[in-house]
Amino acid sequence: QVQLVESGGGLVQAGGSLRLSCAASGRTISRSAMGWFRQAPGQEREFVAAIGWNGITTLYADSVKGRFTISRDNAKNTVYLQMNSLKVEDTAVYFCGGRRYDSSGVTPNESEYDHWGQGTQVTVSS
Repeated sequence: QVQLVESGGGLVQAGGSLRLSCAASGRTISRSAMGWFRQAPGQEREFVAAIGWNGITTLYADSVKGRFTISRDNAKNTVYLQMNSLKVEDTAVYFCGGRRYDSSGVTPNESEYDHWGQGTQVTVSS
């Protein structure tokens, strides 16, 4: 079983940057696609970005394309989300999701992720 722990959230002004981390334990995630999702108050959880097992294939929601970058370090069993040019509408709890072992394809579908972290709050002020 994989445990995922997100960190790096906080309060930032619009236009600023944050880097989120998702540290995995329990087993390696090197053969699993990973993703970031977010949930704003009163809204459903939505896809943000995903990355394939080797870090080459990535997928982004249109709302973050060109501003956010997903990456991974398999040696550290960690996935990152670099968020630049943050907007007030990026305010949400950000969750890291992991697909099961050997599921290496990127997908924006929440139902295809088997493991989830507890989330980290990102608040962007105007």
